[in-house]
Amino acid sequence: MSKRRGVEQQLQAFGDIKDILGAMKNLALMEMRKLTQFLSTQRRVVETMESAGTDFLSFYPYLAAEAVNARNVYLVIGSERGFCGDFNETMRSALEPYLEGVSPEEAWVIAVGYRLSARLPDAPHVAARMAGASVVEEVGSVLTRLIETLDVLHDGDAPVRPQCLTVLSHKVEEAGVRISVLEPFKRLEHKGVPYAYPPLLNLTPSRALTGLADQYLFAKLHELFYSSLMAENLQRLQHMENAIRRIEEESTELLLRRNMLRQEEITEEIEVLMLSAEALGRPRDT
Repeated sequence: MSKRRGVEQQLQAFGDIKDILGAMKNLALMEMRKLTQFLSTQRRVVETMESAGTDFLSFYPYLAAEAVNARNVYLVIGSERGFCGDFNETMRSALEPYLEGVSPEEAWVIAVGYRLSARLPDAPHVAARMAGASVVEEVGSVLTRLIETLDVLHDGDAPVRPQCLTVLSHKVEEAGVRISVLEPFKRLEHKGVPYAYPPLLNLTPSRALTGLADQYLFAKLHELFYSSLMAENLQRLQHMENAIRRIEEESTELLLRRNMLRQEEITEEIEVLMLSAEALGRPRDT
């Protein structure tokens, strides 16, 4: 009896865990549904701004000169929550080659996400650690803190325009890490002057490009954070499905074991009844 009760307790615990995992799976599905809409819209915004930047620089190509003496800044987007497999370990492994043979004075790392920061406890290159976004509504506040962090890190340095930033994030469409070098409009392909007259500006071309570059960086970072959050929830969904599948398999084995134990108990009860019947049927000695 005690063995069967222990198996039933395990089955009850597996049932509770399965319910919790199911709720987490549903939350991940809801978040992915929201992110699909946000990500689609944000990609169109980025494409529009890239097109505008290309048109602008076709009239002012000299403004796209490479910045010099810029410190390398690596923004690594991890996860704030767990249950997403090797999501953060993959980011840590992808960052290592960029820091080999590089001193902390030559490169800075900004780690986003509590789970990622836990995997970089003593990294000398980490200049800042930030909480990440758990849901899509938190991306805006995370980016605000990121901009403030970048301003603090570059305080005292000579201003560099436009800002150069390398972002390591997860891909959505396929497994792997996405490397995005954010040098606004420097890597765009210029195909001559598409229009006969330059744009009418209320600012100098350099100030106009600075403002456009700032807006582009903010829009591109939104896209990258949305993509990372989508990939994180996709991995979490797969992780939950695998965990639920394993629980169902183990629950099936426990059900079989419980039935076998119950059969053994019934057999023992029948044997006891038969022995009792035999004892009652024996004639007593006089």
